[in-house]
Amino acid sequence: MEATIALRLPRDAASVPVIRQLLDSSLHALGVIPQIREDIQLMLSEACSNVIQHATPSDDYMVSTELSRDRCVIKVVDAGNGFDFSRATSPAPTSEHGRGLLIMQALADDIRFVNRHEKGSIVCLEKALRFVEDAPGLSLLLNEELELDEGVPEIVGDGPHVGDHVPAGDHADVK
Repeated sequence: MEATIALRLPRDAASVPVIRQLLDSSLHALGVIPQIREDIQLMLSEACSNVIQHATPSDDYMVSTELSRDRCVIKVVDAGNGFDFSRATSPAPTSEHGRGLLIMQALADDIRFVNRHEKGSIVCLEKALRFVEDAPGLSLLLNEELELDEGVPEIVGDGPHVGDHVPAGDHADVK
């Protein structure tokens, strides 16, 4: 199983708790441990807050999340002026702002930034999922992986093939 959530949101601070709660509810229902859910919420909040504060002149932005196997992949896409992530600097120790990129880098297992000059930016965050004992996500999300490990043959015919699945990180480029 693969679960995907995609929302186009207004570039407004009120949109952040909406996507946070939606994703957290999904992760909770699958049985993801609280610490991982909290890390994902904070990463998502920082990425969305950066769009809201800096992605002018865009009126909206898109957040897509993909839960597959043991990974959560979040893409935050804006249509602003773009941002050169390589030129980001660390904030002064007494600064009250400017730590969002550092927080995302500290919490994500993998993070990628794409600057689409004058067409916006993409932040792609990945986090490994860990589950509580007997969590529904263990059988739902990891079922395909377990079948592959046990050597179950592929389905033959017109239906989807187990081997056709593309892991989340293999299609991270968003256009």
